[in-house]
Amino acid sequence: MSYEKVMQAKNFIVGTKQTVKALRDGNVKEVLVAMDAAPMVTAKVIDTAEELNIPITYVDSMKSLGKACSIEVGAATVALTH
Repeated sequence: MSYEKVMQAKNFIVGTKQTVKALRDGNVKEVLVAMDAAPMVTAKVIDTAEELNIPITYVDSMKSLGKACSIEVGAATVALTH
């Protein structure tokens, strides 16, 4: 499952603003997007990742994505970095 990718990753970035910045800096190898996040929150990340041909993996839950990142709150997006 995709949540395992996050738990096993050594380097990742949580949050939409930080993910967009990392994408533009060329530091991202894959983006995970929670399907239950508001589209207006995730749209910029999705658009930027598609523009840069970075793979996007959709996961079911912000809560589970946040938990996989070892944070107490949900995460709309996570970037797996190099």
